Amino acid sequence: MNPTDNSPLTLAEAKAQFVHTWGVSGASWGVSKTLAQVHALLLVSAVALSTEDLMEQLKISRGNASMTVRELLDWGLIYKELRPGERREYFVAEKDMLQVTRCIIRARKRRELDQMKRSLDQLAALPGDPANAEYRAFHSALTDIQQLATVSDKLLNRLMHAEKSWFWDKFIKLFM
Repeated sequence: MNPTDNSPLTLAEAKAQFVHTWGVSGASWGVSKTLAQVHALLLVSAVALSTEDLMEQLKISRGNASMTVRELLDWGLIYKELRPGERREYFVAEKDMLQVTRCIIRARKRRELDQMKRSLDQLAALPGDPANAEYRAFHSALTDIQQLATVSDKLLNRLMHAEKSWFWDKFIKLFM
């Protein structure tokens, strides 16, 4: 229902609302609003869309559309669809939500957790005097964070390789 006038939403309005909502949520996930909106639009589109289609429907510039498409391709969230005789590139989103989750985990893990683990490993190698209280406190905190990062890494690796039935069974049990 349309909250302002109690009339039912049209499909176009519902899609626009979904794209808007997904885009606003993007900031909470640490991605740009445009990246989330392009992903949402391709996610709910029945057909592959070109860069020009994305620009027109989302009212974004060519540069913004191109950079966003490139990033979504890097994440593995969208794919190019080749059309013989067409110069334009068309894009389609991965629709399997478990695969989408895997792509996001893989990208975030690579960009954030793996970099943090490398940094922690370098910092933990800092030589020091174990009798020094400052050194012990620093080393203790790093060790605790390294352990958490290692457990997180193992968990994320299991999620990335999980079978669909295993994933959903475990996910549902978390909330029951």
